[in-house]
Amino acid sequence: MSEPKSPTPTPGDTYKGWLFKWTNYIKGYQRRWFVLSNGLLSYYRTQAEMGHTCRGTINLATANIAVEDSCNFVISNGGAQTYHLKASSEVERQRWITALELAKAKAVHMQAESDDSGDDCPTAPPTAGQAGSGRNAEIQSTLRTLNSKVEDLTTCNDLIVKHGSALQRSLSELEGIRVGGDMGEKIRQVTERATLFRITSNAMINACRDFLSLAQNHSKRWQKALQTERDQRIRLEETLEQLAKQHNHLERAFRGATVLPPSFSNPALGASGKGDASDEDDDNEFFDAMEDPAEFITVPADPKYHRRSGSNISGFSSEAGMDDQSVNFDELSLASNPESPQPFELEPVRKRRTRIPDKPNYYLNLWSIMKNCIGKELSKIPMPVNFNEPLSMLQRLSEDLEYYELLDKAAKCQSSLEQMCYVAAFTVSSYSTTVHRTGKPFNPLLGETFELDRLRECGYRSLCEQVSHHPPAAAHHAFSEKGWTLRQEITLASKFRGKYLSIMPLGSIQCIFDKSSNHYSWKKVTTTVHNIIVGKLWIDQSGEIDVVNHKTGDRCHLKFAPYSYFSRDIPRKVTGVVTDKDGKAHYVLSGTWDEKMEFSRVMQSSKGENGTEGKQRTVYQTLKAKGVWTKNPLPEGAENMYFFSSLALTLNEPEEGVAPTDSRRRPDQRLMEDGRWDEANAEKQRLEEKQRTARREREREAVKAASSPEEGAHQDNYQAQWFEKIDDPVSGETLHVYKGGYWEAKDQGSWDMCPDIF
Repeated sequence: MSEPKSPTPTPGDTYKGWLFKWTNYIKGYQRRWFVLSNGLLSYYRTQAEMGHTCRGTINLATANIAVEDSCNFVISNGGAQTYHLKASSEVERQRWITALELAKAKAVHMQAESDDSGDDCPTAPPTAGQAGSGRNAEIQSTLRTLNSKVEDLTTCNDLIVKHGSALQRSLSELEGIRVGGDMGEKIRQVTERATLFRITSNAMINACRDFLSLAQNHSKRWQKALQTERDQRIRLEETLEQLAKQHNHLERAFRGATVLPPSFSNPALGASGKGDASDEDDDNEFFDAMEDPAEFITVPADPKYHRRSGSNISGFSSEAGMDDQSVNFDELSLASNPESPQPFELEPVRKRRTRIPDKPNYYLNLWSIMKNCIGKELSKIPMPVNFNEPLSMLQRLSEDLEYYELLDKAAKCQSSLEQMCYVAAFTVSSYSTTVHRTGKPFNPLLGETFELDRLRECGYRSLCEQVSHHPPAAAHHAFSEKGWTLRQEITLASKFRGKYLSIMPLGSIQCIFDKSSNHYSWKKVTTTVHNIIVGKLWIDQSGEIDVVNHKTGDRCHLKFAPYSYFSRDIPRKVTGVVTDKDGKAHYVLSGTWDEKMEFSRVMQSSKGENGTEGKQRTVYQTLKAKGVWTKNPLPEGAENMYFFSSLALTLNEPEEGVAPTDSRRRPDQRLMEDGRWDEANAEKQRLEEKQRTARREREREAVKAASSPEEGAHQDNYQAQWFEKIDDPVSGETLHVYKGGYWEAKDQGSWDMCPDIF
């Protein structure tokens, strides 16, 4: 296969390509992938290593570049590092020499500027968190880019003068030489210098073109930004005027001078809604600089794709932006629509608690309990509440809905591939609450339930039930007014290995969208708790997830990288690729399971070099990454409240009207939350003994009902109250699904059928 033709090096751009590097006298020259960027020349064994393993780097600011023959050249920084390199052809060598000289000149110039600056104030833009600095930072960044291009033009000019003078000297020498033996050598020198001059001239032309394009583009953007600021100022002035009138009306109403008319609506909110839409447009227009995530084997797409991304190519970006706008309008529609009920006529949404009692500082040696349990099933180990958190496993399952907005947005997607990105992000987001949560949730009692009714606040309702005790299995069902249903059945298998504890969730999760009938399913990865014996407990998630759309055949393969002390990757890294039924990649996902996820649209893919494991890696050309999910910050003082999120703090809050089997009514869990741990341990033992007694009674009944004592000796004829086991025809799995009746029973206050488990 022929080598792809390398582009003419452009100042300031990253230059990449294959070169042969001398290794030793046994192996000789070996093919390596070299990357020239920001004055540094680095090399890797393969393109696939670019994201994680650099084999060597040399700083060109202090390096010497020497040409040996037609294809060979040497780069050295004074003896510490020396690279003997060989190109595939003389032209390729000239391209590299030109790119290296450009990069070296720029690096020397930047180093000189840095030395001259001394202790001057840094020119870095303000952080995004500083109020009002976002636009200023963008302008500063643009000015730095333009200044960099001007410096590139100066460098190119110096190189053109240098190579032009050398070419002129060679031509003069050629004219003064008689035809003879030296003629061939002089002609070769002239040809070489003419090639250098041509390459440098092309670089100058490219730099001029880039500078002109940047100047024109930013001129248009600044004009549009100025017009946007003017429009926004007018809107703010109108809003202030309306707020002043509204404030006057409210004051008079409060004093009894007048009464607000029934048709009163809040025009200010409507105006601010337009302001939000405009801000959203601004976000779509002026992209903030993204942090450099360690993306796996992805390279920027060809610029032609970026020019088209505003129209039909990057449909996901535009539709995602529209989704954000529509959500903003939905939130404000109640206030801005004059036909909607008035705010003061609505029943107020319940105010949820934001704190729980601080965790007591009770010391108990975990190793003293766990040392006799190595290799055993965790669910069969009697554990005191000292190692628990005041939530049950059913409540932890319900925490998966903290980022329900991702499914709301997914329900609006027209494309199943775009929808898959949101579903995959929702899958990752369910692990974000576990990063500091080293406490073990309470094992639910058989028949225990937990409801999470957020229909009025968030548009969804959720119900969990413990449907089996050995093995422990919980069924979960949630539905939303936005058009999605989530259901899962999880059985936990866990093993204690001495130094660490492995928790393997078995079973599957399914999500069905009403409008498109898309049916997704996936499984959970393994959770590992480290430092059981000594040190601070910490949690890691590792494994792979395949999110499958059973209707279309689309698939997203997610990989949770295990933490390693020797890895150069960011910790808790997650990567994924969204493919259609034919295996063609459309989106790349990257991020961390404890912080954020981003997506990039794939424009082109190609097979790269073999990786370290002998597998051929794929290189994806992608558009600029966009954020799809970001973790909510923890509430203030979370470290004293078991590192609970804002949602977790409300899960065990007492509520009227819930079933008598609800986890909120569990006495040992309530006592632990209140800090009365000794009483909680005693109550926990009572409940467990009561559960064992009930199980023995069911087994005796099973023996009586069976045709022989052996047949019913170990049978438990327990039937779940709100769920039934079925064979799902779409996914082909057997699981418990909600059979209905719970919310009707709650409305009627009829809980006679519920067992007495507490």
